[in-house]
Amino acid sequence: MRLESTLTCPACGHQAVETMPTDSCQFFHDCKGCGRRLKPKTGDCRVFCSFGSVPCPPVQADGRCS
Repeated sequence: MRLESTLTCPACGHQAVETMPTDSCQFFHDCKGCGRRLKPKTGDCRVFCSFGSVPCPPVQADGRCS
């Protein structure tokens, strides 16, 4: 399982490598470039699934969000 994901802000394009938590859900991320609060897109379970280079741990483990 890959726990590092590069989040890309859709507003300013800033990229940050973040470690995904395995014991909690991360629904929001504040962009360090422009300050925008990122939220998952409709149908996605976590911010990493919407804006990350790697899906969240539950999706990696069994193909769906828990």
